[in-house]
Amino acid sequence: MSGSIPPAPFFLTTDVDERHRLYRALSRSGPVHRVVLPHGEWAWLVVRYEQARAALTDPRLAKAGPPFAAELDPALRSAINSNMLNVDLPEHGRLRRLVAAAFTRRRVERLAPRIRQLTDELLDPLVARAADSSFDLVAEFAYPLPVAVICELLGVPESGREKFREWSFADVNASVIGVEAYAEAATAFVEYLRDLIALKRREPADDLTSALVGARDGSDQLTEDELTSMIYLLLVAGHETTVNLIANGVYTLLRRPGAWALLGAEPERVPSAVEELLRIDGPVQTSTLRTAVETFEFAGVTIKEGDTVLVGLLAANRDTTTRPDAEDLDLTRSPNQHVAFGHGIHLCLGAPLARLEAQTAFTGLLTRFPRLRPAVPPREIVAEPGLLMNALHALPVTARPA
Repeated sequence: MSGSIPPAPFFLTTDVDERHRLYRALSRSGPVHRVVLPHGEWAWLVVRYEQARAALTDPRLAKAGPPFAAELDPALRSAINSNMLNVDLPEHGRLRRLVAAAFTRRRVERLAPRIRQLTDELLDPLVARAADSSFDLVAEFAYPLPVAVICELLGVPESGREKFREWSFADVNASVIGVEAYAEAATAFVEYLRDLIALKRREPADDLTSALVGARDGSDQLTEDELTSMIYLLLVAGHETTVNLIANGVYTLLRRPGAWALLGAEPERVPSAVEELLRIDGPVQTSTLRTAVETFEFAGVTIKEGDTVLVGLLAANRDTTTRPDAEDLDLTRSPNQHVAFGHGIHLCLGAPLARLEAQTAFTGLLTRFPRLRPAVPPREIVAEPGLLMNALHALPVTARPA
């Protein structure tokens, strides 16, 4: 623990621009730095692009699980951490094969009409609230759309979705809220998921949870803890990143003169725009924690066995020491190399779904609200403090419908 030394300021700031300024200054002074995490632990933080990619694939850095993992009851720890995000090869390969067999590209593509329908259902009442009304884009659109999609994909009944929001928030903010609140939320979440799994065993349906219950690779299948943990991961990661991608992306566009109008006039640019928005103000601030399994030299520093290491994805994507124009928004950038979804074997399995949702969401917003604009001054748009996510607390906007 760090004693009286405060956590690194970019984790705790509520200033949207300050987070980027702090990361930019850190990146310019070197590729790797010692920082204090919000829960008091020391760690090495990798902030430049090339070193970030190298760290994300370095076998000397093993997955460490989330903050406080060692302090949880062993049964709870197994139920939430036995998924492919928190393990390395060869176990990662086994789990990813089993999940990929159920979470297929075809299953994702089949969701496209439903995502468009959900988008329209959320936008219709916003349009109907007349020209001078304002609304919170996060609460009324960016959050409910991905939640509805991932819950329908996994077969989560509507009655469980409000509690799910509270549990998910605790999971991604464990480092800030502390071990007791995190453990309480995780316990309730696991109990709910075990009931959901039991329901799908009794009454299987055409949903991903039912497919995961039956997922097999020869004689191999997911254990009960692996199954619970995987659904836990898919529910949380399956919406948190997309919420932030939509909200951050809209705010980024609205702050660049003419960007919203340009994209509305040329909607064929939306797919490439989504990649640029992922890069320039991505939904995830840092990677999950890793532990050094040996002492080694990396980018000019000595990382000792047992040290905690994490990758600053947000910083790496805007690393001007590698790419001089990394701070510039270019909606036509191609190729667009970024680490917003990670890199290597842990590249996000749900990235195609997040891209599909974001493209549909931006297309819907641009069509319905070509004159969208912030409803409050920039100083009132605040970021959520945190270690893992790069999230806006709210985004009040106003618009005249098309």
